[in-house]
Amino acid sequence: MATNAPTKRSPSKTSAKKVELPDGIFAEMKALLAKYTPPFEVRTDEWGGYHLWKTKPMVVHGRKRKEIYFAGVIPRKGYIGFYYMPIYAEVEVKEMFKPELLSLLKGRSCFHLKTQDAVILKQIKQALADGFKIYKREGWV
Repeated sequence: MATNAPTKRSPSKTSAKKVELPDGIFAEMKALLAKYTPPFEVRTDEWGGYHLWKTKPMVVHGRKRKEIYFAGVIPRKGYIGFYYMPIYAEVEVKEMFKPELLSLLKGRSCFHLKTQDAVILKQIKQALADGFKIYKREGWV
């Protein structure tokens, strides 16, 4: 027999304590990235991410490409994901990161930003400038 009574649900594993992020961290990251438009074009995604791409015919590591990704930010639950693709252009790029920024690297190209830290933002600003120089030297921008 069907009833219209609500069913009881067990607590969800995804209802863990939510980490609140500073309001300005995403905006600050977007502002750092915006300095590279142009030559990069902005693309957003369905999650509110902000990404920089360059569209033009080029050769990247021996392969013909029509576009290349530079960097982007995506808001996530508990952190802001900062994606930095110049790390794929040259292995030595990772060695340029200072320990504070390197400690936030999760995987090969994604940094998890959880706090609004002036030291980290300064290091990201420098990383973006260095990555831009690499892309320019390679003829990708």
